[in-house]
Amino acid sequence: MAQAVPGTEQPPGWKKWLIAARPWALPASTMPGVFGTALAAVVGGARFSALRFLWAMATMIVLHSAANMLSDVFDFRSGLDKDVTPVSGAIVRGLLSDRQVLAGSILLFVLGAASGFLIALTSGRELFIIGGLGLAVGAGYALLKARALGDLAVFLNFGLLGSAGAWMVQTRTFSWLPVLWVVPMGMLVSAILHANNWRDALSDRERRVRTVAGLLGDKGSLVYYGILIFAGFLFDPALIVIPRLARGRLQPMPWTFFVVFLALPGAFKLWGRAVRRAAPRHPMDFIILDGATANHNLAFGLLSTAAVLLEAVLKWR
Repeated sequence: MAQAVPGTEQPPGWKKWLIAARPWALPASTMPGVFGTALAAVVGGARFSALRFLWAMATMIVLHSAANMLSDVFDFRSGLDKDVTPVSGAIVRGLLSDRQVLAGSILLFVLGAASGFLIALTSGRELFIIGGLGLAVGAGYALLKARALGDLAVFLNFGLLGSAGAWMVQTRTFSWLPVLWVVPMGMLVSAILHANNWRDALSDRERRVRTVAGLLGDKGSLVYYGILIFAGFLFDPALIVIPRLARGRLQPMPWTFFVVFLALPGAFKLWGRAVRRAAPRHPMDFIILDGATANHNLAFGLLSTAAVLLEAVLKWR
């Protein structure tokens, strides 16, 4: 176990566990759920159930916290987490032992799985598949991350599966629409993880941990990061325009989704930080690129949800 810093005041027990759960990462998992719920009500025609929405969000928070804690145990035992950073969990800070956090993670996984099972009983058999896949990815995230599959794992759990599951909780039917429309948000969540792995590429390589950033190298990582943060500004317009021109079965995105372009300046700021990584304007610019990317993801997700709600307002007029 990491030793607590001498002379520092220890937080109360509840706060230690809150730090272990790393709640500042939760918007990455809850935003697709909010988006999927809004789609279900506005586009899917579902009658919004606040109780089912809150139940699903609580379940997602519990499972995400469990995955965060398990990942911290893996990183600590693998020697990847040694120094305290602003987003460190409780183990490396010396607040809780790795055994305590592992036990807490297992408990949360059990509670989250039980809650998800009960939701699925009332939401359709497809939710068992979505939830089971999400649970497997979350429990195995640490191993997937070490095998260069972490980007795919968060893209699925904090993008496609989260949105599709939220849609099903409200509509009780499966649809590919929330899976397709949430792709830009899923890519931004992958960008958060990639920024983290890009910064830690050297130390990860020394400990034989494979990540996409390590495989791509520095220049390849820059290109990959650019694709992840800018692709949504091409993807959404394509889903707005192409289905209307093709007049096929694919439902077009509402025109209101052009509101996401309000987040474009933020993407250019992130790109500037990434390009100037070797000579940043401020010492922490590249070091906290993952946190800045998380803020951008939240802004993009809120704008996407606002686009759905704005469409509802325009329909009701």
